[in-house]
Amino acid sequence: MSDHYQFVFKILPCLFHFHSPQLPGYESDDVVHGIADYSPDTAILAQLNIQLDSDAAASHAIPRIAGLYSMGSTSSLGQSESSDLDIWICIEQPLSNDEKSKLLRKCQLIEAWAKTLDVELLFFIVDINRFRNNYHDCLIGDNCGSAQHILLLEEFYRTANLLAGKLLLWFRVPPDLIIDGIQYPNYESCIEVLVNSKAINPDKWIDFGSLISLSAQEYFGASLWQLYKSIDSPYKAVLKSLLLEAYSWEYPQTQFIAQQMKQQLHAFKLDHFYLDPYYMMLEKVTHYLLAIDDHERLELARQCFYIKINEKLSLKASSLNWRRQILQTLVSQWGWDNNKLMHLDSCQQWKITQVRQVYNDLLNAMMTSYRNLLSFGRRNNLDSLISPQDLAVLTRKLYATYEVLPGKVSIINPNISTELAEQALTFIHVNEDRVNRVGWYVYDKEPNMKYTTGSKYLEFSPSLLKLVAWCYFNNLIMAKTSLFLWDNGKRDDSKLLQLIADLTAYFPIKVPAATEEALSGSFEIRHLAMIINLEQDPTENLSSSVEDLEPLSIDVLNYGEGEISLIGSIDLLYRNSWNEIRTLHFTGQSSVLDALQTLLNLMHKNSDVPDSLAIFCYSQHLQSTITQQLETLTKRCVELRLSSTQQNLVKFKPLRFAGKSWGLFFERLGVSVHRFDNTVDFYGAISNNKLQGTALNILDNANELPEAIDSVACEGIIQFFFEDTKAGFDLYILNEFNQIEIYRQCDGSKHRMIKDVNEFYTLSDDRFTFASSSSVNFNLPQFYEIIVNNDGKRQVIPFV
Repeated sequence: MSDHYQFVFKILPCLFHFHSPQLPGYESDDVVHGIADYSPDTAILAQLNIQLDSDAAASHAIPRIAGLYSMGSTSSLGQSESSDLDIWICIEQPLSNDEKSKLLRKCQLIEAWAKTLDVELLFFIVDINRFRNNYHDCLIGDNCGSAQHILLLEEFYRTANLLAGKLLLWFRVPPDLIIDGIQYPNYESCIEVLVNSKAINPDKWIDFGSLISLSAQEYFGASLWQLYKSIDSPYKAVLKSLLLEAYSWEYPQTQFIAQQMKQQLHAFKLDHFYLDPYYMMLEKVTHYLLAIDDHERLELARQCFYIKINEKLSLKASSLNWRRQILQTLVSQWGWDNNKLMHLDSCQQWKITQVRQVYNDLLNAMMTSYRNLLSFGRRNNLDSLISPQDLAVLTRKLYATYEVLPGKVSIINPNISTELAEQALTFIHVNEDRVNRVGWYVYDKEPNMKYTTGSKYLEFSPSLLKLVAWCYFNNLIMAKTSLFLWDNGKRDDSKLLQLIADLTAYFPIKVPAATEEALSGSFEIRHLAMIINLEQDPTENLSSSVEDLEPLSIDVLNYGEGEISLIGSIDLLYRNSWNEIRTLHFTGQSSVLDALQTLLNLMHKNSDVPDSLAIFCYSQHLQSTITQQLETLTKRCVELRLSSTQQNLVKFKPLRFAGKSWGLFFERLGVSVHRFDNTVDFYGAISNNKLQGTALNILDNANELPEAIDSVACEGIIQFFFEDTKAGFDLYILNEFNQIEIYRQCDGSKHRMIKDVNEFYTLSDDRFTFASSSSVNFNLPQFYEIIVNNDGKRQVIPFV
């Protein structure tokens, strides 16, 4: 640990044992504190007083905290200088909601204080009855919720380090349940014997319970959790996923690492090398992969282990520490040469081509584990223990991060390399021929054709904006990157430079993580940019004198006597509430109408207005006029889409575009576009109200869709709505296109139906394409209930 880490690590028990305005974490007086059986030594108190100018010893309290433990990689082979600290605050007497809220706030304040010292802390308040009574908090942030249960306790037992407080009783109970030559039937009986014989004082121990109750039903949720953790810690997550797979392979005679560790402790085999949880994890994974003859993933697991330890054996060290000695022994056994070590040691400097290959290897390994665990569940006919609510949030996080979709900007894992920026990038438009697809290619070189012809490009996209966005959001572009644009043999670097400048000013690359609340609902557009005439610019054909015209005399959608549109192409670039970056590309005479209709149909009626809207125009002429008129039109259309009217009557926006009359009809579940050849047709359509706004042919009131559904109806996702009736419940289903199915007087368990639906979408491997070769669907349906609120009106709420 660095000096700052060591300081924080040493004084953490004092921060929870004492509570004083002079100490980090103080906000009010009545906060649970005091650690059982803890008395800091004088050296720690002296350091605390010097460093923080605090007389902590003056504060006393009846201990309310049973113990303080670190878990994870701390003090193991897996710990590196960049490792964070996961701390369990173990509570024996249940806390009231108010007490827990105040203790959580104290934890947040200490985390924030530690961050000022560049120390990453994560606190978890854990009731000792959590695992025996099988309850959990909601899945939020780093709290795994119902995704893991006893498997989480198993990891705690094998990685826990006591900082202060009581010892773990589980380690005191013999692994074979034999005491003085007598075999006892269970864990609890052994504890009773130890207490009655006065071998232990139960008040001096923390008892989270046994691992006997570990259910194979946990593996599905746990594998999803590791997939999620791979977003931030890909190397560690691969190892843990493989460990889950190894455990399932041994089922039902699974030998958990925590149990192996306890056996070695009771046998007095105390060699640190063979008690290290990370080494034992690698050994377990190695044994399994060799047994199934999977040498490819074994090599990847070893590379993940090596990079996680971060000792860089190709570089000389000032001293030979124990971690380095063990690692040298291992790489020698694996037959790695210095070239291999140099390659892995330079991982933080890998460029995008190497990073993408590693990213795909890691993701494919994770997906293989995930699919193997699904197969394990099928073979054993196991139900999943993860709650529908946690499953919805977790799969949505995976969908937002990993799902590969047209128009979506895929973000290559930023935690693999920190130096992806290129010295030069050249964007080249290529017409279709026998070799190339028509579209845009980006190269990591300057535009010297003898280099680019036949060279391997970094990425391809039919749309220039998506390609530029891919480079920008993946950090390939920095201030000193030289940028070049070739469009059909014509060079136009200035347009590209302006686009990058606009993206940099408008879209931050790093933003706060999507909240669980946002992920549990339909996505909403947060930041929207409309890119006008980036690829096709009709104003190129206008003379420069057009700039002298009065802006109010110009209609950019019907310019001049020929009523031509001055919009040749529109790109939409937006970040949504799930933190996805998406692009849409529209060209041709209908580009404005197509873009508006698509954009408005991405918004459900209960959506918030986007936080910001920017119009970036790259026309040769009339940039400000085009920007102003498109901004006015777009904002008006968004207002019509999101505003409510009595009884959801159809609203419309008449529009003259490229010399033709059109109508945007704002219906119940979406927006449609219709062309009218004359005024009679147009107003006839409105007066007859022949567009009802639903995909269902409503024949009578019995099939009416509840208006409350309108507020959340959203294209692109399947939505289920349950409404209780005297005869059972009614079910309304909107598919990805907002087409409706209605089922009346259903009976049975709604929870069972949700579970079956989720299993279908999760386990149907041939339905959706995921990444390269794996196929999994993480875009699970959303489930809602329709209730009657206090005002007697129907209201839609998430199904819990």
